[in-house]
Amino acid sequence: MRSRTDLAIDEHERVSGSIPGVKKEELSFENVRITRITVENSEGAEAIGKPVGRYITVETESFGRFSDMTDARQAAVTGELSRLLPPDGAVLVAGLGNTEITPDAVGPRSVGMILATRHLSGELTRKVGLGDLRAVSALSPGVLGKTGIETGELLFGVVRQIAPAAVIVIDALASNSLSRLGRTVQITDTGIIPGSGVGNARREISRKTLGVPVIAVGVPTVVDAVTLARDVFKGEEDTLQGGTADMMVTPREIDTVVENAAALIALSVNRALHPAIPAEELMALVG
Repeated sequence: MRSRTDLAIDEHERVSGSIPGVKKEELSFENVRITRITVENSEGAEAIGKPVGRYITVETESFGRFSDMTDARQAAVTGELSRLLPPDGAVLVAGLGNTEITPDAVGPRSVGMILATRHLSGELTRKVGLGDLRAVSALSPGVLGKTGIETGELLFGVVRQIAPAAVIVIDALASNSLSRLGRTVQITDTGIIPGSGVGNARREISRKTLGVPVIAVGVPTVVDAVTLARDVFKGEEDTLQGGTADMMVTPREIDTVVENAAALIALSVNRALHPAIPAEELMALVG
């Protein structure tokens, strides 16, 4: 039985040996490990089950164990985001998920800390010492069960109206690796299919559907029972009975994990979009 995951690095590890059409690069510094996976063609996409594009994984210690956001972790996520963003133009940041379900709240909580500037004039920002800020909009579109509207449909309408140069979507993810749960950030330029990792796939959000580059940022907050059976019972997945295999599991400290992950992502996005403003000032502006 194959467990579910949104992480390209999980899928890469599933395939042994060299993978035609897929390149992998790794680097480490301080308490951070960065893995860059590039799916170059359809052969590589078929091998690891991910679309052609770039996938960056930033792995560090558990988000449940730290609160300082201005160290190597933030620098790593900011740097990788900056590599994917267009150099200028307006950006829409969307936080996907449900605020009432903690493991699914990473997106909305992150977007609540994004410095939105599209409504501010250049003259005003210069007068208060912020210089010329990039035009940024922030949106939490909610979930289909509450709005009756697909997130992809809402974003499509907003993109048509404000015409950003790029969209950043932030969401909670699933992993099939316990060691990556609550301690990993994935960044990709291929967009996202919300809910795919937990078997509830919604409308794709990507350049193909929105017409502009889409960068997806996510943190794995859940694993499925297949993963637990594999890791706890040493691969004896047949021990799962009834509907147990469909269960999703989250860490005990998930409240802290989500709080810290959202703060890290928000600061990293803000730094990537407004690099001239020091991290401490950004935290004060959105705090």
